[in-house]
Amino acid sequence: MTIDHSLAPGDVFEVDLPMRWADADMLQHLNNAAYFRFMEEARIRMLAAAGLKADGSVGNVVAHCACDFLRPITYPATVRVKLVVERIGRTSLTQINDIYVIEDLAFGPYARGKTVLVSMDNATGKPTPWTPEALAALGQVCRAAV
Repeated sequence: MTIDHSLAPGDVFEVDLPMRWADADMLQHLNNAAYFRFMEEARIRMLAAAGLKADGSVGNVVAHCACDFLRPITYPATVRVKLVVERIGRTSLTQINDIYVIEDLAFGPYARGKTVLVSMDNATGKPTPWTPEALAALGQVCRAAV
């Protein structure tokens, strides 16, 4: 495998996702739990695009997930989830999760989350180091930091 770009702080993965009617509360605001589902969907799509699916021996678990709600998102909307690598540890990956509304990108993020993903040895249930191959695969699906 040729490593063109290994994952680095500042690297970005983005995905656009439609808000569904069922994601809204009675005021048509995006339900607070849906923000976490959007962050999860973006994270899973990033891992899948990199070919990092759980293979029985190594997987990934979320050790921390938080969200600050900056402005309500109302139906209908298409959200853009922007995952920005903040820190790469030996076994962990910390990402900032910015959530935008495509129809109002000028506003900036409507919500800002943070996720810590840990590479896990499924047999032992203990963290395992990220491999150079995994970091290279993630680097290939992310836009390099500018």
